[in-house]
Amino acid sequence: MKYRGSPAFSHGQADKIGVLVTNLGTPEAPTKGALKPYLKEFLSDPRVVEVPRLLWYFILNGVILRFRPKRSAEAYETVWTERGSPLLFHTQDQAAAIEKKLKETWGDNIVVDFAMRYGNPALGDVVENMMQKGVRKLLVLPLYPQYSASTTASTFDALAKDFTKRRWLPELRFITHYHDFPPFIEAAAKRIERHWEQHGRTDKLLFSYHGIPLRYLKNGDPYHCECYKTSRLLAERLGLGEEEYLTTFQSRFGREEWLQPYTDMTMKALPGKGIKSVQVFCPGFSSDCLETVEEIGEENREYFMESGGERYEYISALNAESDHIIALTQLIENNLLGWSVEEVSGLRQQRADEVKKQDLPYNND
Repeated sequence: MKYRGSPAFSHGQADKIGVLVTNLGTPEAPTKGALKPYLKEFLSDPRVVEVPRLLWYFILNGVILRFRPKRSAEAYETVWTERGSPLLFHTQDQAAAIEKKLKETWGDNIVVDFAMRYGNPALGDVVENMMQKGVRKLLVLPLYPQYSASTTASTFDALAKDFTKRRWLPELRFITHYHDFPPFIEAAAKRIERHWEQHGRTDKLLFSYHGIPLRYLKNGDPYHCECYKTSRLLAERLGLGEEEYLTTFQSRFGREEWLQPYTDMTMKALPGKGIKSVQVFCPGFSSDCLETVEEIGEENREYFMESGGERYEYISALNAESDHIIALTQLIENNLLGWSVEEVSGLRQQRADEVKKQDLPYNND
């Protein structure tokens, strides 16, 4: 195997600390042609769909990829903006805001960038670009507050696969979750409170999270528990009683049982129980995307209103709001403790001096 080197590296180049924020991904355009390769990459991930590979190959390529790209493209078309996919530009804005805040303390010693697990900008390409800029210590933050093997662990898999092809590896730190990180809970609570200040409250507040198959929970995935802990901490911070909020799970796929209660079924049932007004917040989504804007903002609104509901409001994700950026920056800085660019640069210079004194060749790759 030929390992990827660093041909652009020079001894005078300053060592830097890198912060890479990642998210799930998005197609290049809201078209059937763009959706097919994106969905194929996403649904081919064994972390996402834990089904025997040979069986899933025929299901995916023989059935799903024949019909789903068109339907998904139609859904994406409803949320696409002049800046493109909401998930893409919100993540880009978050990375830029985090970089601006971190540079107040770290100056030019730190490099911040973002990548997508599926689609572009591809994780491996972004890591390569960061290393060419001198990043020798890398902190990775997947923007999933609650850990799941299907999201967080999948990101680690992609990163590890990229590292197996590199000759020179950076020191690595990887944040697996922040579902109960106090500044994150505070930022989410303030987002809800600002909505209340403008629109008032409703009969019920729903916390809707992306679902996963129930089988994953039974096999040991902590996602379900972390979602409920986030809901509990938010309810405590907001002063809500048990009867004033619900935790539900959305976006199920396929025929097997997923985490319950299901968001869509809950929306259809609430009006019949006397709940005529609801607000929905999605604490598991760091950025607005198809699953929040279209599925929660539109699809579930229709379910609720058609079932007899009278008032439905979606409370937008934290996106690049200042409280969210402060929380993410503090999380990052907590995980950078003990790393010193100056120390690494000093060691690098010492090694370069020793090589020079001995008149030895120094291979950069």
